[in-house]
Amino acid sequence: MSESELDLDLDELSSAEDFLDYFEIPYEAKVVHVNRLHILQRYHDYLAAIDLPEDEDAQRAVYREQLVRAYEDFVVSDAQTEKVFRVFHLNEPQQAFVPLGDLTTQVKGAPSV
Repeated sequence: MSESELDLDLDELSSAEDFLDYFEIPYEAKVVHVNRLHILQRYHDYLAAIDLPEDEDAQRAVYREQLVRAYEDFVVSDAQTEKVFRVFHLNEPQQAFVPLGDLTTQVKGAPSV
């Protein structure tokens, strides 16, 4: 299967600014400068969660819509709040369940439960 014109165009884009410019999405340079990797990762995640239409024009509209969505996430929020990358989840409190019976079997002389 040959690549569409859209696919070929997208292959040439490398930065968040390139994508935003290509899809003619107005943006604040400050927002993109601080969050460019987060925006691109969120964009990738949004695209991965949907089925793309077959029609190239419809695909272009979906790509643009999802990029606007990803960009706007960081206009109204920030990277630490959005937690796009795994590293932001590492210091979150972890919950663990240990049955009381397991504890008493490890402590010598503990009463059974």
